[in-house]
Amino acid sequence: MSNQDNPLGHLNYDELMKIIRRRRSVRGFEEGRKIDRETLLKIADAGRWAPTGANTQCWDLIVVDEPEMKDKVLEVFLRQSQRLVDHARGFPHKRKTYMKNTVAIFIVVGDPRWKRSFPQATSPEWREEDDANNDYIYLVSLGAAIQNPQLGVTAVGLTSAWLSGGGETTTNRELSELLGYPPYMEAVGTMPVGFPEQDVSLRYRRPLDQLVHWNGYEPTQFRPDAMVDYYVDNVRPYAMYRGVERMQEWDDFEEKAGEWNKAFTTRVSNPSGKTD
Repeated sequence: MSNQDNPLGHLNYDELMKIIRRRRSVRGFEEGRKIDRETLLKIADAGRWAPTGANTQCWDLIVVDEPEMKDKVLEVFLRQSQRLVDHARGFPHKRKTYMKNTVAIFIVVGDPRWKRSFPQATSPEWREEDDANNDYIYLVSLGAAIQNPQLGVTAVGLTSAWLSGGGETTTNRELSELLGYPPYMEAVGTMPVGFPEQDVSLRYRRPLDQLVHWNGYEPTQFRPDAMVDYYVDNVRPYAMYRGVERMQEWDDFEEKAGEWNKAFTTRVSNPSGKTD
């Protein structure tokens, strides 16, 4: 592509993909490391450029880098982690003690008041539909505001994770009381940041030709309900934490994937072409 075809000038796709592929949710950080605020501001600036609905920039970013406050945030998430143990049995979560070794904790706080900027229905029969769509606009805006800093973290040689639990009502209330933001705002993205204890590996990803559909949805690429159930019951704990991109490279791949081994690793996940 020439510069004439590309008004932004020369952009390096391969370098971008290196950062995207290196971004990893890591839950093990080196103890005793520190980072300067200039670097933390670079990460924050990556978030500042995230796209948001109607350019509302409907979020704020709290960066916790003082040891005493980090410990207090950790205590909130240790209680949240225990609630998972007590009330979400079977979910393969990690205990949050690793947050002790972060250099900082980034918390994306969404502000739902900005949904007023999104399209508003002028007649009652469309209000429910528009309200639901505005919820989607708000949530995907926050998703971008979480993803961008994670890429910024990777670009400066650090690593992070995304703890969605901060958005739970109980956890959000505790964080609001601790950090001082209004309780109607929502800590939907908490990102512990640090130096990884070991080399950052990859995670399982679906084949590209399975998830891309050309000019319409291809039913043979649909993942059936039975496949989803099998993943939840048999594959999820391994797919979440094993450091290999291609599932077929697992030593116990045949055992873990079972009859769904081709569905997880090839273009065709649904040979019948029937959707549930």
